[in-house]
Amino acid sequence: MRTLSIAATGMLAQQTNVDVISNNIANMNTTAFKRQRAEFHDLLYQQVQRPGGATGPDTKAPSGIQIGTGVKTGAVYRILEQGALHQTDNPLDVAIQGKGYFQITLPSGETAYTRDGAFQPSDQGELVTAEGYPVQPGITIPQGATDVTISKTGEVQVKIAGDPNPQTVGQLQLATFMNESGLEAQGDNYYLETSASGQPTVANPGEPGLGTLQQGFVEASNVNPVAEITALITAQRAYEMNSRVVKTADEMLATTSQLR
Repeated sequence: MRTLSIAATGMLAQQTNVDVISNNIANMNTTAFKRQRAEFHDLLYQQVQRPGGATGPDTKAPSGIQIGTGVKTGAVYRILEQGALHQTDNPLDVAIQGKGYFQITLPSGETAYTRDGAFQPSDQGELVTAEGYPVQPGITIPQGATDVTISKTGEVQVKIAGDPNPQTVGQLQLATFMNESGLEAQGDNYYLETSASGQPTVANPGEPGLGTLQQGFVEASNVNPVAEITALITAQRAYEMNSRVVKTADEMLATTSQLR
């Protein structure tokens, strides 16, 4: 009886669906988090009779007989829509309004990409992430700076005590990819380039195809709690229905085993 294995694939698929939804809900307050969505594909079909197969000397089957064997998880997509911008009034917090990723140098020397712009100064004044990883290209806030200004196009300027003229100390840049969904999530709000994402295109904020920067803001998660809870209920009911199919198949097998 194929029913048991078919229902089992349905239960496994919905288990994956619940895992994805629970991760979305867990990260509903994570800075710049992008929610995910599970997509499912049907499995191979048993061709009892192919559509168009001959049923007689001059006749063909209009639809045939194809029996499905279940479902599988085809992909887990990342939804890249813009999250809301929350004001923090921290001059080193920077949000991206539109497309683009900040570039971060990891301890391994690799370049990671993130939309989490909650930056801080290191003990040397270098602009770093919460983990202490430097932002590319390197920007150092000089000692004695009384004010830091980051323009919409990424120019970083500071004011030094006793000097009325602001000094430019660096230029933030953004990276974009042909397929952002192909980036590999690493945790800590970091992504890595893959062959699926393509190579990054790096330019200043505000240039064609890139967003602009908002100083004193961070991007919130784009998770919608109401939508996620609704999806969770739907996944739970689908899991229950598949488990009911398993129970029904078991009862049918029990009936068959009792025939005399």
